[in-house]
Formats: sequence, structure tokens, C-alpha cells
Amino acid sequence: MSAITQAKRVVIKVGTSTLTYENGKLNLRRIEELCRVISDLQNSGMQIVLVSSGAVGVGMGKLGLGKRPSEVEKRQAIAAVGQCELMFMYDKLFGEYNQMVAQVLLTADDVSSERSRVNIENTFTELLKMDIIPVVNENDTVGVSELVGSNFGDNDTLSAVVATLVGADLLVILTDIDGLYDDNPRVNPQAKRIPFVENITEEIRSLAGAAGTERGTGGMATKVNAAALANEAGISCCVISGVHPRDLYRLFDGAQIGTTFLARSQAQRW
Repeated sequence: MSAITQAKRVVIKVGTSTLTYENGKLNLRRIEELCRVISDLQNSGMQIVLVSSGAVGVGMGKLGLGKRPSEVEKRQAIAAVGQCELMFMYDKLFGEYNQMVAQVLLTADDVSSERSRVNIENTFTELLKMDIIPVVNENDTVGVSELVGSNFGDNDTLSAVVATLVGADLLVILTDIDGLYDDNPRVNPQAKRIPFVENITEEIRSLAGAAGTERGTGGMATKVNAAALANEAGISCCVISGVHPRDLYRLFDGAQIGTTFLARSQAQRW
């Protein structure tokens, strides 16, 4: 379990369904617990980068919208409203634990250019040196990839890209299900969780199924894709339930929870 228990630089991705209630409004109790746990991990000497979805979902909740509009322009406007609310909450809650945060908004174009990619890497390096927690999201106001399903397409993919950019030891994806199962656990109560995946095959991808919720854009398929990207860069990936953020303590203490997708170099040492 050394790939997990000895990880020092960790990217944690949290999805919209973890951050909000079914009505789209912020789940304050869960966000507060997440910020407390991440602050404590940061205090322990770890370097945390938080990739946070939720701008559109939070914007919908603030504006009283029950359904995502079909028009991209409206979703861009909603994301702009939601991103302000989201960062306000992170700044407030992390500040209660004496942690500073910095907003980093990225698009696929930003990381496709060598020059801008180096600038992004340098920014992350300096933020982490200053013990600041970067809070990353896709810039939906100028880049519509997450809104229309292309390029990054989702923040799971973005989290894998960020993990590569910062040279992370581990990627942790918090979601509304506690890992990958051999069947759909929402339909089949006998479905069994798969604790370890050493090779992401087509069979594994087929188990992931398809899309996510009304409030988000992901699903287990995007988590598996993100894990594959991270694994290719030599970074293991854990997909765990975000219902109880304190489970991050259990993960880093060596408990086997969720599904761990092992990078090949680390799988050989497992």
C-alpha cells in the first residue's frame, strides 16, 4: 500500500454530486468536513491540490434552476455565477483552518501549448511551495469543453491532467459510489466491489457503464478514463465514496476502500 500511505503530493478531485444536494444547493456539512480533512492532511506535511467540480451545479442551485439548460451560453453564465459561490465557500471554510487557497481555472488549450503548460506548472510549483492549496476547475466561461462534452469533457479527466502537471504521487477521486463494481450496485444488490485494478482492459471499461447525474457530467466511465491517464503517467488512482470525507484518513492510513487503479510501475512493487 506504499503508493498510497507514502504519498506526499496528492490531487483530490471532488464531484458535483458530492458537493451538493439533489436540489443543487450546497451540502455545507460535507464541504465543511472536506475542507477540515484536507486542511489536516496539509498540516501533516502533505501537499494537496483540489480539483473541484460544481460551478454549474452550484449556479443552478443559487439561481433556483431544477434542470440544466440546453443552451451552452446559459450554462456558461450559470457556471460564472456558481464559480464565485464555490470559491467563496472554499475561501471561507479553508480559512477557518488557517489554510490559504488559490483559484486556478484551466482549459484544454492552456495545457496543449508548451509555453502555457510550463507557465501552469510553474504556478502550481510556487503555490505548493507557499503551502497554498490550489483549487482547480475547468474555465467554463471561456472554454465550453465540459459543457458540450469534448476536450477535457469532465473534471475527472482534468484531475488526471493536473496530477500529471504537478507530478503527483497519487490521484484520489471522490464520487457518489464507493468504487468500481462487477455489476451495477444500484440495480444488483449482489454486485461486488473490485478493490484493485492492475490493468485497465476493455472489460474493465465495460463495467464502468456510462454517464452521471443531472447535476454533474461524469460517471464511473470518466473515472476509469481518468485513472488510465494517471496510470500512464505513473500515478496510481483511488476512486472512493465522497459521502464521508474523513474516509481520506482511512485511505492514507492503509485501509482498503474504494477501487485502486495501480500504475504499472507501482503494481509491480505491490
